[in-house]
Formats: sequence, structure tokens, C-alpha cells
Amino acid sequence: DHKSEVRQAGWLYLVSTHLGTLILFGLFALLRNVSGTFEFEAIDPAKVGGGVRTTIFLLALAGFGLKAGMMPLHFWLPSAHACAPSHVSAILSGVMLKIGIYGLLRTLLLLPAPPVMWGGLVLLLGTISAVVGVLYALGQHDLKRLLAYHSVENIGIILMGLGLALIGQARAKPEWVVLGMAGCLLHVWNHSLFKSLLFLGAGSVIHSAGTREIDRMGGMAKTMPKTALFFFIGAVAICGLPPLNGFVSELLVYIGLLQTHTAAPGAALAAPALAMVGALALACFVKVYGAVFLGTARARRTHTGHESGKVMIFPMMILAGCCAAVGLFPVLVLPALESVVTQWMGSAGRGPALSSLFPMNAVMGVTLSLAVILLITLAMARRRLFGPTSAAALTWDCGYARPTARMQYTASSLAQFLVGLFRVVLRPVTHRPKVQGAFPRPAHFHSHVDDAVLGGLLIPGWRRMRNWLAGLRVFQQGSVQSYILYILIILLLLLLLTMPLGDFARALFHGEGM
Repeated sequence: DHKSEVRQAGWLYLVSTHLGTLILFGLFALLRNVSGTFEFEAIDPAKVGGGVRTTIFLLALAGFGLKAGMMPLHFWLPSAHACAPSHVSAILSGVMLKIGIYGLLRTLLLLPAPPVMWGGLVLLLGTISAVVGVLYALGQHDLKRLLAYHSVENIGIILMGLGLALIGQARAKPEWVVLGMAGCLLHVWNHSLFKSLLFLGAGSVIHSAGTREIDRMGGMAKTMPKTALFFFIGAVAICGLPPLNGFVSELLVYIGLLQTHTAAPGAALAAPALAMVGALALACFVKVYGAVFLGTARARRTHTGHESGKVMIFPMMILAGCCAAVGLFPVLVLPALESVVTQWMGSAGRGPALSSLFPMNAVMGVTLSLAVILLITLAMARRRLFGPTSAAALTWDCGYARPTARMQYTASSLAQFLVGLFRVVLRPVTHRPKVQGAFPRPAHFHSHVDDAVLGGLLIPGWRRMRNWLAGLRVFQQGSVQSYILYILIILLLLLLLTMPLGDFARALFHGEGM
């Protein structure tokens, strides 16, 4: 609590979670009004109008979407995940965000016959969260803040699957429901695994380097080979690459979205957006891994680089193993997915089997083959690098024989092209050095990407409202007599509102009895 950044993040989280809870109070009050109970019981569409059901849906989407970090209700998430201890960040991202998804799913189960508009809205918000979330991650220099924006991205992918399922439910397309809901739920599990792994890996790196700034790291793989390996596994998984688990859940959503190209071409447009998200995520983690673990250290560290202990390594090993198990053997999670999807179908009947819509055997064959090739490649590389005949030499001179840390790419330079390409969305702020004179002093270049929702909308709006409310301080005099007068005036106004003023006026001007 001695850091102002942490206090501000805590205050923002406090305000946000109370706002989400107030919205949910309204949701449950409305559910109680239409169903007569606070129990989770399905609503009869014949007794409740479409406007009321849409209001319930929108309240659930806003309240639980705020809890889940859905764009544009994500404004609390980057600072909270960045400032929390790394193991707490793993719980916040891997577990707590999913409670918002769970609440939304439970509420949607109470609302039968959803219109297409609901699914389209969820799919649109999910696509925006995925695309804009990964774009903001590209522009970050804080390791944990970067991972936090990837949580926004993956919540978007989860919502894309849910939106597809709702559209399928409205259009009586059970195959869309099966693929969308299976992809949504599997990505909930997968994200809890690889994002927890990445946050624990980031915590291990920060514990060793003493900083969260990516541009002040470098060469960490030399002193932290186990952490580097597990972080690499998490990075491959979150990018949706085979043979790990992120590939399987994203492929389910892909297949479902591609099936909508004839009956719902608008929904099919989310498929190329999801492909772009995967490409940008890959570029982002190439930046992170290259700047943090490869090359040489870019700044003198306050801590001596060293590998973390077994207590920190063992949880990462378990999570990495789970990522590999789901990716290599997706058939292990198939029964649980089919059971939940069947429950979601409800009165609509059992849809087609997931195995008939998803090429499970082909996916397992591809992932196992890639895993074997990867293991053989790593073994050969290790033997070549660390074998008895290996010799140390410069990899590439290209005009200089004594490279320094300042000659290598930084996280800023690696992402500069993509950040500039999407500057309309990201609006990066650049502080360029001023070089003057024949013998200029050392100068520094600095750039950052601020959150548009928080910095461009909420904070200016809050300041304007605070300045407006400051004018009401004239009534706060610190005088007991003044406060008693205010109470008396309010009581008189309330009394006038409750009086039959019409009868009083007739008696006054016409002499009629009251």
C-alpha cells in the first residue's frame, strides 16, 4: 500500500466491483419480480414479454461482463492484474474472470428462445474484446500488464463461442450450438491453465529481475532455463498453436463460425477476426519471449538473476503438463463437454455428437506428430549445442565484432511497426529525445499506450463530474443550524407533495369545503 499505483488500482477495482454488483442487484430483483422467487428457475416466455427478457439479458451481460473483463467494461482489469502479486494475478485471470462467464451462462439458461440479436451482440462484443485486447497487449512494456490485456483477448474468444451458440439456438442450428458452446467452455478451462502458467512464469522472472519492465530484461533463459521452458509452453498455448490446448478450443470456434457463411454471413465475419487475433498474439509473444529470455541483459538488475526454487517451479510444471495433455489428447475432455452441451440444449433435444462435427482423430494425429517432431528437434539442438564437439563463436558479425546489449531489439522496437499500423485504435504516446549541440548529452526514448476507455473516457468524465459537484459545497457549512434548516425545507417539500393541492386550491379560491 506504499505505492500510489497499487492504491489507485485497488480503488478502481473497488469501484468497479461495486458497480457490477449494483447492476446484478437490479438483475436479480427483476428476476424475482417476473418469476416470484430468487431461485434459478426458467422463465416462461408466454408469461414474460420480450422487452423484459431483453432487459434481463442486458443487465446480465453488463453485470457479469464487468466481472469478466469484457471490452469496454475491462477498464479495471489491466491495473488490478499488473499490481497484484503474481500468484494472485494467476487466480484473478485464471479463475475469477470465469465466474463472470459462469454467471452469464446460468442467467441465459433461465431465458429460453433467445432472439438472434442477443447472440449477435455477444459475438460482436467478443470479437471487439479479442481484437482490441490483443492490440493493446502489443503496445505494453509492463510484462504483467501485457498478460492482463491478453486476458481481455481470451475472454473475447470465449464470448465468441457463446455468441455462436446463442445464434445457433435462435436459428435452430444445433450444430452451431454444439460447436460454439464446446469451444466456449473448453477455452474457459484452457485459459485457466495457460494464463495461470504465464502469470506464474512472469512472477518467477520478476522475482529474479526485480522489475516488470520488459525493456530492462533480457537473457533470462541463461539463468532461468526451467522458467523459460514453461513460459514458452504457455506462450505457444495462448497463441492457439498446436500441439497445445489453446489450438483445440479455438479450432472448435473456427469450425462453428465457418459453418455460418451461408445462413448467417455476418457471424462468419468473426472467423477472419479470430485468425487475426491468433497472428497478433503470436507477434506479441515473439516480442515478449525475445526481449525477456533471449539476447543479453539490457540493464543492470537490482537482483542477481537466478532460477526459482522448486516451490515455484512445480506448479508451473503441473500446468504445462495439463496444457500438453488437453492439446495432445482432446478426447479426454470430450465426455464432459458433450454432457454440458446436452444440458444447454434443454428442451430443444439432443444435438449432433461433438465427435461427428469435430475431426477429433485428425487433430490428435496432427498434434501428436508435431509433438514428436518438436521433441526430436529439441533433442538434436541440445546435442548440437552442448555436445562435446561444440565450439563457442559469434553467430553473426555483420560489421561489428563486439556487440552490446544496446545493439539488440527491444520490446518497443519489435512492436513498433504493428503499433504504428493500428495507431488509430491504440493512439500511442511517444516521447522522443532532444539531441542538441555537437556533444549531446545522453538522451532517452520512451513510448506508451494508454487505455482509451479509462484514460480517454472515464477519468475525464469523473473529473468533470467532480468539478460540477464542487459547486454544491456551498451547502456544506459545518453549521448544525444550517443542516436543521435543510431538513426542515425537505420535510415541507415532502408534505406539499403528499397534500391534495387541487382540493386545497378550490377551497381557497371558491370557498368549497375540502
